[in-house]
Amino acid sequence: MLLPLQNIILEKIATGQSLAETVDYLCREVETTTDDIVCSVLLLDEDRRLRHLAGPSLPLEYTSAIDGVAIGHGVGSCGTAAYYGEPVLVEDIDSHEYWQPYKQLALPLGLKACWSTPIIGSGKVLGTFAFYYRNIRGPSEQERQIVKACVHLCAIAIERDQRMAERRRLADTDGLTGLPNRSRFNEVIAEVSRREPDWALMLIDLDNLKMVNDTFGHGAGDDLIRIVAERMKQEAPAGMAFRLGGDEFAVIVPCIVTTEPAALAETLISRIKEPADCGGHLIYPAATLGGAKAGAERSPQQVRQNADYALYHAKERARGRYLEYQAGLGTSIAKRFRSVQEVDQALRDNRIDAHFQPVVELATGRIMGFESLCRMTMPDGRLVAAAHFHEAMKDAHVAIEITERMLERIAAAASEWKREGLLFSRIGLNLSAADFHRGGLTRRIIDALARAGLEPMTITAEVTESVYLAQKDNVVAEEIHALREAGIKVALDDFGTGFASLTHLLTVPVDIIKIDKCFVRRLSDAGGGGVITKGLLDIARGLGIWVVAEGIEEQAQAEHLLSLDCKAGQGYYFSHPVDRDSVREMLEVSNFHPEWSRFVSDRNRLLFNKAG
Repeated sequence: MLLPLQNIILEKIATGQSLAETVDYLCREVETTTDDIVCSVLLLDEDRRLRHLAGPSLPLEYTSAIDGVAIGHGVGSCGTAAYYGEPVLVEDIDSHEYWQPYKQLALPLGLKACWSTPIIGSGKVLGTFAFYYRNIRGPSEQERQIVKACVHLCAIAIERDQRMAERRRLADTDGLTGLPNRSRFNEVIAEVSRREPDWALMLIDLDNLKMVNDTFGHGAGDDLIRIVAERMKQEAPAGMAFRLGGDEFAVIVPCIVTTEPAALAETLISRIKEPADCGGHLIYPAATLGGAKAGAERSPQQVRQNADYALYHAKERARGRYLEYQAGLGTSIAKRFRSVQEVDQALRDNRIDAHFQPVVELATGRIMGFESLCRMTMPDGRLVAAAHFHEAMKDAHVAIEITERMLERIAAAASEWKREGLLFSRIGLNLSAADFHRGGLTRRIIDALARAGLEPMTITAEVTESVYLAQKDNVVAEEIHALREAGIKVALDDFGTGFASLTHLLTVPVDIIKIDKCFVRRLSDAGGGGVITKGLLDIARGLGIWVVAEGIEEQAQAEHLLSLDCKAGQGYYFSHPVDRDSVREMLEVSNFHPEWSRFVSDRNRLLFNKAG
């Protein structure tokens, strides 16, 4: 009987049948050898407590009562055997001292004796294998042989199960933080969505990991990730904090009745913000959170998408804070996603190109240079301006790709015009915040121009107020300094549409200010548009900064600006943005705007006559 049973058990172990099923089968087969035996197998956990594994003939109330009992001297037969690592035989449960606290559990079931043997593997106790007897007695020689074989088989099965569990744990655990990883997250969120009627998900992004890596090295960045992970683990529901990868984390809130997501988010933000020693550097971490509640929509995919929408929105509008998904938020984000996809496809299809709008010297009508403007050709042949895909430009990757494409096209066009002997000054290139924060902006511009045989002064770097003022980490200020040092002039675009920027010009000077078209439109208004514009011109002149007025659409506006001693302007009055071939024609025919040049000539002649 013993050899065939051993072979069956070994086959079950080898084929990966569950530990509980395997040991349960072993116990059932052994119990058939005599009516007097009841088998029990207990596991010893990491807390040195016994856990029920198998006991097919024991009632649930008994196995539940002994489950979780701490081992020690005198803790029944099994607790004592596991404690000392040696077999313990109690021939009379009723009278033996080890069983006094527990005999009221065993005696009513007709269990009168208990012989427990420790299961030992790799030099440590893994659990116990016990025979209960319905009579007051000890084991026979045959029973000793059976138990010896069973204990060995149990050790093999338990050790294999522990190895498999450790492999599963490692497969489901992030190596850097010890948190459950993306794979385990997917399993848990599916389980929670099936089990819980009301649950929530929070997604967390660290705000400054790249800066820490770039400034202090990746070792400090790894320390930051570990520290933040530990803080999240301490505050989140047990087992519900996950690292999804990089600087992305997630927290599942299994029951929002007991845990309010917004309150937990505030706690997480507060804990994460505490100073951290990362590789010997004192760092103040920060994180942005987006969340979504399941509610009527319990699909984990939809809740995940809603949380993504909220996080995406938070990173744009409420960095360092928590935003919860609201109905309708997904619509605007989805619109942006579609716009990003549209631009990505246009880049792949080579449908993104540069058009050029001339910048005119108002005192002479001479074309001084150009501003390059991004245009996209739609699949149906329509040409659309950047405003059409403005949402996509908010995506950092798209913004960087657009800048690279524009720089490539500008360099090719300028090189062509130069070879043909056409005269022009500089070409404006619009830059985004992503271009600055990517790093190495000045070097990339210089290298692109050098490949086309051009000098750095070919380009004017145009920076909007919103980018210029976002100097919290000095990245923009330092790059502006580097651009100017390299001979690239820097223009502050859309001036006057953001916050008061005049004080910033003292610490981060630029070469050109481009007055926004909203001021040009109001030059003739009684509300003071002309007064403000004159004030800006006087201040810029005092700081030695060149001024260009944008959005000139009428001759009267150009005349007014000239009367205020504005040096340069651009707008539809002079020319719409045109392609590179039209620029060539414009430069070949005349370097002056015809109608405006005539006006300037007449004006200068009149002034000369008056002076004479």
